[in-house]
Amino acid sequence: MRQSSVRRGRSRSGRGFTFIEIMVVVSLIGLTALAIYPSINNIMRTRTFDNAAKDILTTMQQTKHLAVRAKISHRIRFLQRENIWRYVVEHETADGNWVRVPGQIEKTVPPEFAATVSLPAQSVTFSALGYVTDFTVNQNTVTLQSERLTGALQDDLRVVSVYAGGLVRYARDRSF
Repeated sequence: MRQSSVRRGRSRSGRGFTFIEIMVVVSLIGLTALAIYPSINNIMRTRTFDNAAKDILTTMQQTKHLAVRAKISHRIRFLQRENIWRYVVEHETADGNWVRVPGQIEKTVPPEFAATVSLPAQSVTFSALGYVTDFTVNQNTVTLQSERLTGALQDDLRVVSVYAGGLVRYARDRSF
């Protein structure tokens, strides 16, 4: 008798989980995922927003370095087509015309972000020494705004500023 009771105990513990136990665990995982989804979604939106502004920053910095390396004026020019802001890197030719730099693709500001381009002639021109040739104090920024982050009372502005000496700066801010 004793031997059979030991076998029953072993066989019972070796069977695994019951259906109800599995359903409780799955329900808890589902509730946890549902609770953290808004946070993850907000993080992803914020990252996309930051990346869009940092792409403009990086493109400006690369344009400056191209100008210095090639010893030819380069510019990043912003164009608005079909309510979408685009930007492209160009260099000046010997006859004073501007042509797209080979290998540089036209980039787009994601349409979910409101862009305000406050630059002279919608462009930033870097000299062969890396200075901004068309610098104006009141027109030196590209600002992106996320309406979704405005509603969430978060930093909803990303500002890329360029200065006369060629410095390019990125900042997060909140609209009021």
